[in-house]
Amino acid sequence: MDTVALKITRVAGSDPDIALPSYETDGAAGADLRANFPDQEDVTLAPGARALIPTGLAMAIPHGFEVQVRPRSGLALKHGIALVNSPGTIDSDYRGEVGVIVLNTSDEPFDVTHGMRIAQMVLAPVVQAGFELVDTLDETTRGAGGFGSTGRG
Repeated sequence: MDTVALKITRVAGSDPDIALPSYETDGAAGADLRANFPDQEDVTLAPGARALIPTGLAMAIPHGFEVQVRPRSGLALKHGIALVNSPGTIDSDYRGEVGVIVLNTSDEPFDVTHGMRIAQMVLAPVVQAGFELVDTLDETTRGAGGFGSTGRG
């Protein structure tokens, strides 16, 4: 598998003992991101609550790529933890701290602990569109049919 260099730095006040993003298996597409609270205190999310969880990291994403931030399936299934803007996109020209917007969709409070694997990041290539205004679009079988128009659930 090919690799692309992704430069990462820790932001001021972050805990240097928290692991950098890591792939947990050889075939993993996503590298786990961890919560890195400056005060090393846990955060409890009430049912229905959301919070921006810091990772303590900033990165220099190569031009022509993005980092997508995605939920961890185990947290979603076992605890109802979702990411509000999934997948979140980190653009190649952003240099601030990476934060993860976490939402508790369950009926129980959920503790986000310092160092917890809270999301996964995927480095992905980006192709930018050249926008061209035209008078008409080509016809297709589907046409303007929207949500559910193909007859499949």
